[in-house]
Amino acid sequence: MRTPSGRKRFNVLGALDYATKDLVTVTNLTYITAETVCQLLTTLAAQYPGIPITLVLDNARYQRCHLVQDLAASLGIELLFLPSYSPNLNLIERLWKFVKGECLNGKYYETFPAFQASIEDCLRQIPTEHRHAVASLITRNFQLFDKETFLQV
Repeated sequence: MRTPSGRKRFNVLGALDYATKDLVTVTNLTYITAETVCQLLTTLAAQYPGIPITLVLDNARYQRCHLVQDLAASLGIELLFLPSYSPNLNLIERLWKFVKGECLNGKYYETFPAFQASIEDCLRQIPTEHRHAVASLITRNFQLFDKETFLQV
């Protein structure tokens, strides 16, 4: 007898403006694909017309494909790819960690729509209620080393 697995997905692909902490998201219930990234690029271009945009991305295959790169070029969006295996350099990962802490840690949702609504509500509150918490997370706090701190070999 065939039965559903019971697992449902709620994917959020987002772009965070470092200066203003504004968040642009695209969501779906299937998978993040190149088409989803293209949807985000189109949304960004429409929301920020005439403003230069640099989008920092990790190295997911669906982000590096020709479809995404060609659309970005046509929209005038620069794609900046981080080195592989460097989530600490991707500032939006800090935002996702915050959202998970707000919505998932130790919380049970009776229904999938309640779970989805909680995440959407948290994301909507980023520019208002959560603004100060997000501003403290999204900083350029990276440790820098000068040449004198390394041992000479």
